[in-house]
Amino acid sequence: MAIGYLIMQARTAHDAVPLSGIQVRILDDRGNPIYTLTTDESGETLKVPLETLDKSFSQSQYFSGLPYLSYNVLAQGAGFNTLYITQIPIYDGETAILPLELVPMQPMQRRPEETKLFIGKPAVAMQETRSQEGETEPDERVLRQVVIPNPITVHLGAPGSSATNVQVSFPDYVKNVASSEIYPTWPTNALRANIYAIITFALNRVYTEWYRSRGYNYDITNSTAYDQYYVHGRPIYESISRIVDEIFNEYVRRQGQNAPYFTSFCNGTTVTCQGMSQWGTVTLAERGLSPLEILRSYYPKDIEIVSTDVITNVVTSYPGTALRVGSTGLNVETIQKWLGRVRRNYPAIPVITDETGTFGDSTKEAVIKFQRIFGLAPDGVVGKSTWFKLSSLYTAVTRLAELDSEGDTLGIGTVPPSVVLRQGSRGQDVITLQYLLDVISEYYSGIPAPAQDGIFGSGTQQSVIAFQRAMRLTPDGIVGPATWKKLYETYRGIGQNVPMPGPSPEPSPGPGPGTDYQEYVVRAGDSLWLIAQKFHTTVDAIKKLNGLTSDLINVGQVLKIPSSQPGPYFEYTVRSGDTLWLLSRRYDTTVEAIKSLNGLTSDMLNIGQVLKIPTR
Repeated sequence: MAIGYLIMQARTAHDAVPLSGIQVRILDDRGNPIYTLTTDESGETLKVPLETLDKSFSQSQYFSGLPYLSYNVLAQGAGFNTLYITQIPIYDGETAILPLELVPMQPMQRRPEETKLFIGKPAVAMQETRSQEGETEPDERVLRQVVIPNPITVHLGAPGSSATNVQVSFPDYVKNVASSEIYPTWPTNALRANIYAIITFALNRVYTEWYRSRGYNYDITNSTAYDQYYVHGRPIYESISRIVDEIFNEYVRRQGQNAPYFTSFCNGTTVTCQGMSQWGTVTLAERGLSPLEILRSYYPKDIEIVSTDVITNVVTSYPGTALRVGSTGLNVETIQKWLGRVRRNYPAIPVITDETGTFGDSTKEAVIKFQRIFGLAPDGVVGKSTWFKLSSLYTAVTRLAELDSEGDTLGIGTVPPSVVLRQGSRGQDVITLQYLLDVISEYYSGIPAPAQDGIFGSGTQQSVIAFQRAMRLTPDGIVGPATWKKLYETYRGIGQNVPMPGPSPEPSPGPGPGTDYQEYVVRAGDSLWLIAQKFHTTVDAIKKLNGLTSDLINVGQVLKIPSSQPGPYFEYTVRSGDTLWLLSRRYDTTVEAIKSLNGLTSDMLNIGQVLKIPTR
């Protein structure tokens, strides 16, 4: 018998919150227990070996059976519903990384419910026909540029069906599809050719707005008849994951064109098509062909592989050059800030003691640990994949902190409003509804987050309907007593059962009542002079307020910073749907005060923009 490996990760809110202490049982196909494991502080189990079939079976198109053995997983944790995942394929020499998407229990729920997921065989082993239709030479006026959708919205069914939509980061989507379509044991160049085709297929759907232009509220489906296979909650294989991390923003196009080519494909044995043969890529890779040569064997000879750096909802774009020991400057300071914030949720990441903006040994150790936790190549170098994952995680962590602060500001309470809301409604109760849906969407992947603008539009209605379906309520898009009750129960269940992120290392959102200072946690590289400059005060004022007799300060020390004009303030990262008016209402200030503090000359905001919000 050959050996494969399985590791499980219990995390929620887009990986922002690791779930420790989750008990995981691995069972064979008869239900007999093989391992009982517990997730650690990073939400991860040990990697365990499992028997399977020799990889030669998965590398031969003439083998008629399934070239692997399957296992089942049962995950349970206090405060969470049970998750049972069946028919998980394990391949010879491959490490399968299984995400455990656990749903918080609700107040008064006496016992956990059980969610069942079925993984099953990949598309390459299926015999269903594929009728993929698309534009091989789309109109260049559809979108002005090729954009990586982050997240991408996937419909878990055929077009037009009432199936659920899920939102997932683009790299994770590609990893899932590749793991769902083909065998991870194939030669590297065959894997790369298939992954390029998968990336390009999805980007073609986004670029041409194939579904959205037809009135659908998603980018792509998981139907193999129309698109490519995506199995929500499935394991990802390490060989595939590493390749996707390297090339997720690269795609195929014809020379002289900008649009992603329509890279249709099928298995090439039980199902044939005009596009790429998945099994044929194995034969060509074994002959020594490169990924591009393999692709040119099925698509026009003038295709090329290019990249796009336009990724939606990313705080800061990758600088283009990898950061490593010896690097200095603002980009190094940025990743040090991100790692310091992420460490609050993942304490296994060591403290950075290097000078701010200098990539030294402690920064390298923090990067390596981060890479190990998130399945990246642990080389201590911040390249494209590490930068993107770190940026995405920092965004997810700070977003939760902002939502928590916003809940306090809105005064959500425990009693739902009595008003009935529907499309066209406006006002504070709509803001409360949108906030609740926004929080819930972080923990329920099938519920999209609406814009928090106080207007009950089509986006809010879609979010309400998705929530109602998830909670087995009548999906009418109207928020009456039953929906309000379930919204509050779900929101309270999250608060009771999910470990919330630690406090931000950034300055606190201003002084409390009756005080004239704000608190600041000292970071590596800080000095009293730098802190004084940052907060528009003086070294002497800081020393006097804190009773300091010297200029010596320590990393982690909490300092009181005297308030001065134009502060105090806290920093806020602009999200989709934000306006200056909405922010002024949310944080009890005025549009003019925000504009003055930030030197703005117009009301225009950009997603990812960092604003200073006055706190008085």
